[in-house]
Amino acid sequence: MKYRNRAIIVISGSLFVLCVAIFISIMTGAANLTFQVVSDSFFSFHADDSNHLLVRDMRVPRAISGALIGAALAVAGAMMQGMTRNPLADSGLMGLSAGAGLFLAVSLIFLKGMSYSGIIGMTFLGAAFGAGSVHLISILVPGGNESMKLVLAGATVSTLFSAISQAIAIYTNASQSIMFWTMGNASGVTWSQLRIGGPVIAASIVAGIGLSKRISILNMGEETARGLGVNTGQTRRLGTILVVLLSGTSFALCGSITFVGMMIPHFVRFLVGPDYRLIIPISALQGAVLVVVADVFSKTINAPAEIPLGAVIGVIGVPIFLYYASKERGRD
Repeated sequence: MKYRNRAIIVISGSLFVLCVAIFISIMTGAANLTFQVVSDSFFSFHADDSNHLLVRDMRVPRAISGALIGAALAVAGAMMQGMTRNPLADSGLMGLSAGAGLFLAVSLIFLKGMSYSGIIGMTFLGAAFGAGSVHLISILVPGGNESMKLVLAGATVSTLFSAISQAIAIYTNASQSIMFWTMGNASGVTWSQLRIGGPVIAASIVAGIGLSKRISILNMGEETARGLGVNTGQTRRLGTILVVLLSGTSFALCGSITFVGMMIPHFVRFLVGPDYRLIIPISALQGAVLVVVADVFSKTINAPAEIPLGAVIGVIGVPIFLYYASKERGRD
């Protein structure tokens, strides 16, 4: 009961902070806009006003995509941690982003003219291929610490796939276009992309919340979950499909952003306890807040130039990753 009451406070606070962060994101950038200009662009829109067009066509899609990406990556990380009992699980660290990037590079360079929905489909396949490669390598590597084996396998696969992507880009003189995806950036997202990617992320998050009770039980251990009647194989398969959908769509919208899925679930677990029925939905809100706030910093720290969004989040994520990695190593 204590955690549920706390969850209500956390959800309310997160929604408020997210709304404020989105509004600040819309106001700030290379050209700062006043509250009145932003308000008028919604309620008194003029198509010949360049500021109104800036808000409607660039700032709003960027802020919404940041929130969606943060929610997707945080939920994917929470589900991965719950299903594998690996505190270091993250789509970027487990090879999903690198796999999506490799398949995206192939589709952009060798399958020119592919529709955006086709590109999203390729990132799904790439994320699944990356995850499968990591698990295969971790099985082949001897040792007892499964968490560290997965992290090392993920680092190996990510490095390999990123190198192949860069090699393809350099060989075909397309390194600049590929760099946008490898660094992570929400600046180029359009309404047409959101209309395709947004529903996929929203539906996958809702499905993840629906699966949260079984993930909570699965997190107690394989034998316990089976004893309580949970079909562990089916739960893992469904969860993996959702993680691939969330990771692949996120990459197709904003490129590679690491550490969100690793950091946010730990913070949420500290706030509301180990129940994934609370962890997954609150992770979605907290992840959205983190990415939107980080995006504000990315475009204001060195304005009018921008720092890649992935780099801003990495500054926060690396120390936290090292902390949890050292704890896992101590258990070996």
